[in-house]
Amino acid sequence: MWRAALVLAGLVAACGPVTRQDAERECYSRVQKMRPVSGEARFGANSQRGLVGEIDLTLSMSSDQGRDPSQVYDSCVYQKSGQLPSQPLYTRPDWKG
Repeated sequence: MWRAALVLAGLVAACGPVTRQDAERECYSRVQKMRPVSGEARFGANSQRGLVGEIDLTLSMSSDQGRDPSQVYDSCVYQKSGQLPSQPLYTRPDWKG
């Protein structure tokens, strides 16, 4: 009987809130996937190959499309940790929105 209670307590603890830092990391990854189009393009010329070009394009179809990424991020962090993010999404130095 006490084993079942211990297992149940462990399962309930696993469903609890995560740290704000962990929630921010998970939620940031989620909003990065919301960007419908992202990528890089490089073009140049050299004496051996002439004109050179390269395009790396990523297309994404997210269920969160059409929503403000900042609102999605704030809501996600709050739902996971019970706290608001430590800083707004758009002020993060790593945000490439």
